[in-house]
This record gives sequence, structure tokens and C-alpha cells, in this order.
Amino acid sequence: MNRHFHRRWGRVSSIGRMSIGRLWKPTLALVALLLVAGGSRAQSQTQAPASAQSQTLTLKQAVNLALQRSQVVALANLQYDLAKRQADVRRSEFLPNLYAGSGVAYTSGFPLVEGGGAPAIFSLSYEQSLFDRLSNSQVKVAEQTAEQQRFAAQDASNTIAMRAASSYLELAKVRRELDLMRRGRDSAQKILDFTKDRAGAGYELPIEVTKAQLTAARIEQRIAQLEDQDDTLNEELRSMLGYPSDATIEVATEDLPTEAEQSVDTWQAQALQNNVSIKQAESEHLASLAQLKGERGGRWPTISIIGQYNLLARFNNYDLFFNRFQRNNVIAGLDVKIPVYSSRASAGVSFAQSNANATQLAVQNKRNEVSLDVRHKARLVKEAETSRQVAQLELDLAQQNLQVLQAQFQQGRASVRDLESGQLDENDKWLAFLDADFARQQAQLDLLQTTGQVATLFQ
Repeated sequence: MNRHFHRRWGRVSSIGRMSIGRLWKPTLALVALLLVAGGSRAQSQTQAPASAQSQTLTLKQAVNLALQRSQVVALANLQYDLAKRQADVRRSEFLPNLYAGSGVAYTSGFPLVEGGGAPAIFSLSYEQSLFDRLSNSQVKVAEQTAEQQRFAAQDASNTIAMRAASSYLELAKVRRELDLMRRGRDSAQKILDFTKDRAGAGYELPIEVTKAQLTAARIEQRIAQLEDQDDTLNEELRSMLGYPSDATIEVATEDLPTEAEQSVDTWQAQALQNNVSIKQAESEHLASLAQLKGERGGRWPTISIIGQYNLLARFNNYDLFFNRFQRNNVIAGLDVKIPVYSSRASAGVSFAQSNANATQLAVQNKRNEVSLDVRHKARLVKEAETSRQVAQLELDLAQQNLQVLQAQFQQGRASVRDLESGQLDENDKWLAFLDADFARQQAQLDLLQTTGQVATLFQ
């Protein structure tokens, strides 16, 4: 496609007619001048020198660089790491926990400390939960929360990849149009100079000079608009890629690295499997099921390993309250708690059940929504592809028709109006082809983002 595209580009731009035929109606002498001038330089401009590959940023490089340097993606990854650490905190309850401590306090009467127990010079305690369904469910909820944040980071990557690819492709399109319009400006200036000379000699009416000036002014206006778009897109890409503010990004003419043509059912299956919003909804449902299981398990006993060592001192008057003093004291065993009646357990189960029902319905709704969306976008891609094919064939036909008209004009068998109509038709078809090609790429990006494959496409 690229070689075919560049070949057409060279042939059209060499004549220097972009938007000129659309804006003015040349006289017979002006048309003849353009044809002679265009034919003399057609060979030299057909093969325009391309930018050096070492200085050109490819589409894949731009997307990967944007993903690497995006602060949005970096923040999403940090939030995912934070969510994993929070899950580790919840999980630590079921891991060994050893504490040591000491302190000084005044006691009067029976030796005790805040919360019960005896005052000790040194204390060493061990805690580890063995069986606690409610706490275990909270660990699973924290793990699903981390999983949801992972999907959020993936969604951020897809969004940045989508923006980078779209800006890159649009910048390449704008620069192709800008290059062609600048070629048209040179031709318009030559036409204006020639018309002024003929009007000064009395061979042209002043209105023809005004028409030529209007043509040149409109071309300058369009160039200014394209240069503004170029600056905006260039600045946007610089920001995403982390380039200096004075850097100019060179882009190449290339297409999306899409896979082979697939059916709508295949796209739908990939979306249901890879879509980030569906994964997040499913993760939320799994978290609600874990919470429901834990709330129901709140009626079960909890079992923990406990252990404690205390080093006691006589100055706490143990000998006044106990028959026998022992300096080293150890306790180790299991702590079993059996809930007899808990109002919270019933309320927690009811809440968790309602939440589970809601998240289950949300998953189904999200799957239906994505299924319809991907079918719609797959149809848009198909329509855009067929529109591009039609635009390319119309461009081929218009260029072939223009060649015939040029030959007939040189032989005196075609009028100026016929040649002008051919030029206008070819210009329109050329612009339609550029628009259709970019619309097809945008439709493909939208579909790939829905199926969750934008970021992986450029890896």
C-alpha cells in the first residue's frame, strides 16, 4: 500500500494542482503553460527524496516511547503496586507475627498492666491466625482490588497508545497535505505573475488577476491552517514522548500493524475476553462473592496461635499476692473463639448478598454493552475499508481520466472546461482518498481499544 501510495503522491504533486483546480478557472493559455511546465518537471519530482530512516520515528517506536514516558501510565502502575501492598498487609494476619517490648509503670496493689496481664521487665509475644473466614475473605477482597487496579493500569496503557497512534497518523496525514499545498503555492504564484504580465499587456481582464490572487490567498489560508495543525500535533506528540520543546518529530507514512481480516464473531470473542471494563466488572463480582463467603463464615469459630514470654521482677510485689514467684513465664497454645450470637453477622450477610447480586448484574450488562459496541465498531471498520477501496478506485479512475483529457487537450479535441472538470474531479478524489484512509485507521484503533489490544499491538 505504501509503495502504491507514494507513486500516486509523486504523480499528483508533480503537476502542482492540489486545490488550485478547485479554486479558479484557468484560461486556455494558462492551462497550456501549466501542462508544459508540469511535464518538464514530472520526472524529477516523481521520486521525492524520503527522510533518512535514522531521523524518522516509526509508529511502533512512537507508541512504545509514549507508553514508557507517560506519567498517566506510571501513576496507574504505582497505584497498582500500592494495591498489592495493601493486599500483603491484609495477608500478614495469617503469617507469623512476633513482638517484643518493655516498659516502666507504677503499680499499686495487685500487679497488672493495661488490658490485663502482669507487669514484666521484658515481654515477647507471638500471634498468627490459622482459621478466620471473615479475615480470609478480606484478604481475597484486597487481592481483587489489586487486580482491578491492574486492569486500570492496562486501560491507561491502551488509552495512551490510542492517543499516540492517532496523533502520529494524523500528523503524517497533515504533513502530506501540507507538502502538496506548498507545491501548489509555487504553481499559483507563477500563474499570478503570468496573469499580471498578460493583463499589463492587455491580453487579460483585471478580473483574471483577481481570480489568481484569490487562488493564491486561499492556498496561503489553507497552508496556515495545516501549519497550525502540524504545530498542535507535533506539540502533543512531543509532550507524550518527552521530547524537548524545540524538537521536530519526523513521521513516516505507514499503516497500522493490524492482523488479518477477522469476522465480527471473532472480534466479539476477543472483546469479551480482553476488554478491560469487563475484567474490572468481573473482578468486582469476585470480590463481592468473597465478601459474602466471609460474612457467612463469620458464624464459624476463629482459631489463632498464641504465645508469650514474660520476664518478671520482684519489685512489682508479686511475693505479696502470690505464694510462689517465678521470674521466667511462658504461655503457648491455641486461641479459639466461638461466636454465640452476633447481630453484625446477619446484617453483613444481607449486605454482601445484595452487593453480589448487583455486581453479577453489572457484569452481564457490561458484557452485553461491550458485545453490542464491538459489533458496531467492527461494522464501522468494514464500512471504512470499503469506503477506502471505493475512494482509491475513484482516484485511479480520475487520474486515468485526467491523462486522457490531457492527451485530448494537446490534440485539440478537449475544451478548457473539460480539462478543468477533470482536474477538479481528481483533486476531490485525492482528498477523499486521504480522508477515507485516515477514517479507516481511526475506526481500527477504536475497535482495537474496545477489544483491549491497542497497547499489545505495538509490542
